[in-house]
Amino acid sequence: MSPCESLRHGRDVLLTALAPAIWGSTYIVASELLPPDRPFTAALIRVLPAGLLLLLFSWQAPARRDAWRLLVLGALNIGVFQALLFVAAYRLPGGLAAVLGAIQPLLVMLLAWAVDRRAPAQATLWAAVAGVLGLAVLLLSPQTVFEPVGIAAALLGAACMASGVWLTRRWQLDLRLLPLTGWQLVIGGLMLAPLAWLADAPLPALAPLHWAAYAYLSLAGALLAYGLWFRGVARLPTVAVASLGLLSPLTAVVLGWTLLGQSMTGMALCGLAVALASVLAVQWTVSRSR
Repeated sequence: MSPCESLRHGRDVLLTALAPAIWGSTYIVASELLPPDRPFTAALIRVLPAGLLLLLFSWQAPARRDAWRLLVLGALNIGVFQALLFVAAYRLPGGLAAVLGAIQPLLVMLLAWAVDRRAPAQATLWAAVAGVLGLAVLLLSPQTVFEPVGIAAALLGAACMASGVWLTRRWQLDLRLLPLTGWQLVIGGLMLAPLAWLADAPLPALAPLHWAAYAYLSLAGALLAYGLWFRGVARLPTVAVASLGLLSPLTAVVLGWTLLGQSMTGMALCGLAVALASVLAVQWTVSRSR
């Protein structure tokens, strides 16, 4: 790549990386500032108002030929993924759920190889594997409980997100970035609404801190983060985007360490370094292949 292209690519990577970093911060917000035991309500409040705001200020109706594709993307990227994510989060230790979710780059490579007949570079493949191993060292412990339903939900959630990223780039819908993001958030939110109604208890009276936390989840965790994420999906190779998802659990660990005083051993620090190096290695190998 020319120097200008390299600079533009680096800027796109940094902006896209902000999305999983923001998602990583939502763990501490949800656990410390929200009413407990209402996961689907939190997901609904997170995505639906943000989607409606985006459509209100950047309305664009999808082409008729793209309507079914938009439904699929909204389900994979938001609705089904969020539901499976919370099932896994409630049935598995956070470390195991994060490690299983970290297989997304490998699934994207598998889709590109099986459907597009594009074999991944060996360096990119091994860098993605190193990321999963680094997260395993960082987050797993001998006391980890392997619960079958939670494991299935985590793996299916990773498959949903990987498929959504791959299809978003493959289909290239005739929508601007903000309406594309808004429609997916609204579709996903409408899918989550019945779950929130049937599975969660009603919300209690909310204090100002609760309102602020929900506003952060919606405005930063959905409106801003998903906008940056889908911008990156449109501009970067799918493997590069998927590998940035590792920054979400890494951010959550660092914030827990710095803000909540959670301990981190020497082995955990090694796992953190390996996982971060893996993200950088995937970006570098993908940029070289371009």
